[in-house]
Amino acid sequence: MFGSNWKQRAFFLVICTVGLFAILSSTMSKNPVLKPFATSLGTPDNLLGIVASASTIPGILISLPAASLSDVFGRRKVLLFAAFVFASAPFLYLGVSSWWMLSLVRFYHGFATAIFMPVAEASIATLFPTKRGERISLFNSATAVGRALAPFLGGYILFATNQSFFTLYVAVGIAGVTAFIIALLFLAEKKNFAAQPAPAAKSSRKMFSGWLIIIKNTQVLGVSFVQAVQYFVFGSVDFFLVGYLIDVVKLNLFSVGIITGSEIVALVIARPLIGRVSDKTGRTKPIILGTVASCVLVAAVPFTTQFPVLLLIAVAYGASFATVLSSTSPLVCDLVPTALVGASMGFLSTMMDVGQTLGPIVSGVIFASSLRYTGMFLSLSVLLVASIAVFLLSKKQTAKEAAQL
Repeated sequence: MFGSNWKQRAFFLVICTVGLFAILSSTMSKNPVLKPFATSLGTPDNLLGIVASASTIPGILISLPAASLSDVFGRRKVLLFAAFVFASAPFLYLGVSSWWMLSLVRFYHGFATAIFMPVAEASIATLFPTKRGERISLFNSATAVGRALAPFLGGYILFATNQSFFTLYVAVGIAGVTAFIIALLFLAEKKNFAAQPAPAAKSSRKMFSGWLIIIKNTQVLGVSFVQAVQYFVFGSVDFFLVGYLIDVVKLNLFSVGIITGSEIVALVIARPLIGRVSDKTGRTKPIILGTVASCVLVAAVPFTTQFPVLLLIAVAYGASFATVLSSTSPLVCDLVPTALVGASMGFLSTMMDVGQTLGPIVSGVIFASSLRYTGMFLSLSVLLVASIAVFLLSKKQTAKEAAQL
């Protein structure tokens, strides 16, 4: 159906390479540059969260439809469109002169990741039906390499150029264009190895009925809530930790890049390793243990200003975040029929973006109050505890429903 094994491996290598450069580009556009860039534009404190979240709003709107519609129209066109956005968005930052313009550019840029990630994962799941967990984890590790390099490279560029935002965003553009060229060369092939489009009318009916099946699955909703909270916290930490390190700890941008980059390095290394553990021990333990660890680590941030301690916290938080992520995606795939794996990934991605969008906005409101960094980080810790309770209740409810059948 998909051609030879060589063609499958070639597609997988290309999609991983595109993902690496694409995510390098999108991450470097925000970490560690977004906070100082937004501040330089005179963005009010209570609007910083909106600027940070603008890029995640498209994920709420488009991730599920994109992943589902790629079954109808084929993955190639959808992935190529996402690659185009990755390539074009960075150059729009060069003309930004106000916070609302920055928000609009971030909103457009957000369509790239919102479309690319769930559709790429659906492509891999279709190509490797017996190795989905392994291949999707490797793909995520490849994109995480780009995510890990971004703070180091971005921080160094800002440090070496005396905070030249222009130079930084040119570098972001180069990475995005590289991803697009690689995608264009491969996706120009007439044969689409990622998927074989089905009749549109029939697929549309299946698509909407599949959404209903997913939404009615109590445990899928519980896992999705955990995913949403994890990214609510991650989005807040990703944005406001930079501010804490600059405003309170008084670190230079290169040092900030080391701390935030180390967090992602830990995520890259830990995720595939812990993913193998979850295959053997089950998904529940990693989700609970990872969430508890994140709760403690996030709460500890505002009570220290020591660089080594903050570096250790960042690394440990990256590992605990990876512990949860290594189990949420495969668990959702385990909970739905094989035919709904793509849609389930789109739904999980949507919930992820809901959390990542709301995180900086809500945290920004808390930060703008008298609570500042301490109250903001502690509120994230409380929310993580709540997500464990919801997850366990969803498992209990599912078990009760199964017993009644």
